[in-house]
Amino acid sequence: MNDDVRNIVLGMLAAALSGALGWLARTYLWRRKLRRKQAFFGLPANSESLLVVNREAGGPELTVMRHDVFALLELSALIKDCGAHAQVVAHDTTQQGFGERTEFCVGGPASNRRMAAHLQSLLPGVRVNVDAEPGPDRGAFQIGSERYRLESGQGEYVILARLTAGSAARPVFLFCGQRAITNQAATRYLARNHERLARKHGRNTFVLLLKVVNSQAYGPDVVELVAEVTRVAQTPLPAPPAKKSSSRAS
Repeated sequence: MNDDVRNIVLGMLAAALSGALGWLARTYLWRRKLRRKQAFFGLPANSESLLVVNREAGGPELTVMRHDVFALLELSALIKDCGAHAQVVAHDTTQQGFGERTEFCVGGPASNRRMAAHLQSLLPGVRVNVDAEPGPDRGAFQIGSERYRLESGQGEYVILARLTAGSAARPVFLFCGQRAITNQAATRYLARNHERLARKHGRNTFVLLLKVVNSQAYGPDVVELVAEVTRVAQTPLPAPPAKKSSSRAS
């Protein structure tokens, strides 16, 4: 073997070794990124999860609004990326405990009984006005002492929460919005920012208040983080003062 042939062979071996090392490095980084994503969502490969579907407020029991369908599609893509499986269930047929399977619960308490139960049990510092009668506080959020009113099409709020009952329990994700389009905005926000949220919060509970800006022009794409409200959302609201009963002496 002359020098030219030997140099060609050595070059080919070096290129093959470099390519193999590059492939191994990329595979390692991809797998590490996938493991972190699976840990954040509580979705190891081949695990099961729940997509809890709400209904259109005031509509038929199984009617789901268009933007809520889009929200479910966003979540389905996340679940598939983790190599997990999803089961779609109606909000009023879900009868299981907390933490057995990862749960994604979509919709406000007016249209989702499961959401209402989660807010009452897990976020006692949050109150949602579900009055059917029109008024300035219809759909408003009260979080601690602060109130966030709905401005339809201009400024609308949604709660994005990751709740856990311990390190071994699977998380529950809540997407509780004032309108269906805000539910979709929250799922899209989670899909875009889950890596940053995982770095900041790890596997811990967090509750975020988001604001969807000018949805009539921008749809669910322009979302602002108003505040992290984890502590106040988990602190029970003070009981309203009891009304004094007056009695007239006969």
